[in-house]
This record gives sequence, C-alpha cells and structure tokens, in this order.
Amino acid sequence: MSRQSILAASLLSLSLAGCAATAVQAPAGDHWVGSWGSAQLVPEGQNELPAAQWQDASLRQVVRVSLGGRQLRVKLSNVFGTAPLVIDGGSVALALAPGKADVDAGSLRPLRFGGAASITIPAGADYLSDPVDLPHAAGADLAISLHFAQAPARQTGHPGARATSFRVPGNMVAAANWPQAETFTRWYQITGVEVLDGAAAHAVVAIGDSITDGYGVTPDTYARWTDGLATRLRGAGMTDVGVVNAGIGGGRMLRDGLGPNLVSRFERDVLARPGVSHAIVMIGVNDFGVQHRNKEDSPAARARLLDDLKQAYRQIVARAHLQGVCVLGATISPYGGSGYYAPGPDNEADRLAYNQWIRSAGDVDGVVDFDAALRDPARPDHLLKALDNDGLHPSPAGYQAMADAVPLEQLKTCRIAR
Repeated sequence: MSRQSILAASLLSLSLAGCAATAVQAPAGDHWVGSWGSAQLVPEGQNELPAAQWQDASLRQVVRVSLGGRQLRVKLSNVFGTAPLVIDGGSVALALAPGKADVDAGSLRPLRFGGAASITIPAGADYLSDPVDLPHAAGADLAISLHFAQAPARQTGHPGARATSFRVPGNMVAAANWPQAETFTRWYQITGVEVLDGAAAHAVVAIGDSITDGYGVTPDTYARWTDGLATRLRGAGMTDVGVVNAGIGGGRMLRDGLGPNLVSRFERDVLARPGVSHAIVMIGVNDFGVQHRNKEDSPAARARLLDDLKQAYRQIVARAHLQGVCVLGATISPYGGSGYYAPGPDNEADRLAYNQWIRSAGDVDGVVDFDAALRDPARPDHLLKALDNDGLHPSPAGYQAMADAVPLEQLKTCRIAR
C-alpha cells in the first residue's frame, strides 16, 4: 500500500472514530422533539417590519416552549425569501418575564451554525442552529435574538405571535438588557425550537386557522387553546408530550388566504417537525364562510366544497400515516353569531354535515369535538355566550374549554404502522 493510501485510510479511520464519538454523546434513545413552533407566511401590509428597521438591527423574539430539557436548537426560516438571508449573529436565553426585553444574563448562549457565528440561509430554506446547552423547564419563555445587517429580500414570518417582540439598533445579541427597545407583536424568520429528549418523548402539532392561532388572545397571556393543552398535559404528568401551534389566521383547507392553504403546508408545518406523533386538524370555517360571503354558494358549489374538503382530509391523513403520525379530526365550532360571515341555514347545514363526517366516517384516527365543547345548547349554531368573543372566535374561557376538550388518552400513543 502506498504512503498516500495509508494516509487516506488513517484519515478515514479518524473520521469514523470522530463520528462514533459524536453519536454517543447523547444517551441512547434520546432524540429531537418539537417544543415550540409557528407556521410561516409572507407578511404583508402592517404585518411587514419596515425595511429601515432591519438595517444593522437586532430582534429579540420571545417564545414559550412546551418541553423542558438541557439541550435545544433553534430553527430559522427563509422559506418565503426570494434571496439568501444573512444572519450575522444570534443568541438564546431565558426571558426574565413575559413582555419584557431583558433576559437572565447567566443563561445567555450564542447561537452557532457549524461553529460559526453567522449563517446564510438560501431562499426557500430553513436552517437549524448547532445544539445549545441551556437547562430550562417546560413552559419556560426563551428569548431568541438575531442581528441583521439589512432587511430580507422578502420577509418570512408569523403575524399572530400574541407575544411582544423587541428591536434595538446595532448588534446587541450578547447583551442581557435592552433598555428602550422598540416593541411589536409579530415573529420574523423563526419557526421552531427543538429539545433533545428521551425515547418516549413526542409532539402533537395543532394546525388550523385563527381559532388555533389564538385570535383575540391578549399578548403575553398565553391563553391559546394549545397553551392550555400544554399546561393540562403537564398537570396530568404527561411531561414528555410537546405541543406545537401551526395555526394561521384566515387559513383555509383548500385555498390560500393570508398564508398557504393547509394541504400545501401540511408537510412543512406538521410532518417535518421532529418527534411528531399526532396532528390535531381544525379547519373549514373559512372555506365555508368565504364561499358564502363571496356569494359563490350555489347548491352545486356547496356540495362540491364539502366533497373537496373530505378528499383533502383523506389526503393529509394518508400522508401522515406514511410517517406513523395519527390525525385527530376536530369539529368546527359554531359561527352563527359571526357578523363577518353572516351565515345562513345552508352554512349551518354544511357545518353539521362536515362535523358528522369527521365524527363518524372513520377517516381520522380520533376526534376532538370542539363543536360540542363550545356550542350553546339552546342555539347550537351559536357559541355559548360565556365562551364567545365575537360570534366566530372563542373568548379566553372558550379557548380553555377547547383545551379541556382534547382527550389526553389519544395523545399518549399512535399505533399507525410506518
């Protein structure tokens, strides 16, 4: 064997040994699990952060994780970008309090990407940070800070953060205190936090429209139904189940709205989450409502929409089953009191038919009956007054009723063969 061959073999052995050493750093069976996440879209109008506010600026965005752990990683997004996105500094830390810019200085950790402080994310891509050692409890508020030299060519974000974010000039990602920071209530360029957890840990992803996104929830109160579900899981001792909210306001199953239609985003927002075992799907009210509001609801169009919704459901269930993910179908809550959609008897008949199909057809792996949890027994096409915000969206008490309606037993295991 030549000297070059011996050298190559030696280098290969060292490389394989290094890979083996890296692989055994985590305890056997530990894996990455989604602990927080948001669905991405293209912010427009008032949801865009003005370009000038990105110039040599740092954003600090606070998220509440559902799983505790010692090690985490952050997923950044340029999925709707039209050019590479440069992020030239980042950090993660424990926030001192909801709605506050300052973080616990002792918990401040830099974000690295292959060991480097900066990263360039191609258009259309999501990138993960290197693992970060940061012990934290389930329900902790993490502050993700990123520095930008200039605005993205096209922004990627989530307008319905229901949490206060912060902006300061300059690269301040390593600073614990941000006095006089500007505030906004949207997230930009962040899409997930993943935790290294034990073999039994898994995640449930809730996907849907503004009712899942938490319309009407006061910022920094964490009163979405998914927040209530995460709290309820911990109270029941199910501390190894993460909850990720993939709702988008105005979302529809079949057509784009403020964001992409649910069928088109199901892989990215549900199946691509690490450790996902269950999806709770609540969608359809905007499909029915927009058709009626646009006066496109002829009998033939209504029948076609109902059939198309069922077919779309079957498609996402089939795709979920290929990855061993169970799909829980959620019934649509009443919206007879909605001034925006002003539904009539035909809409109510379609809602009831759709809900009955979800409950009885056997196409989904389980049912979450939000309709039963929220309706007024005296006027079943309306939300119960004590649970109603505006005739369409629940109040905080209504969101808690939704959290209480999720059957926890159905979230323990998923028996779909991969």
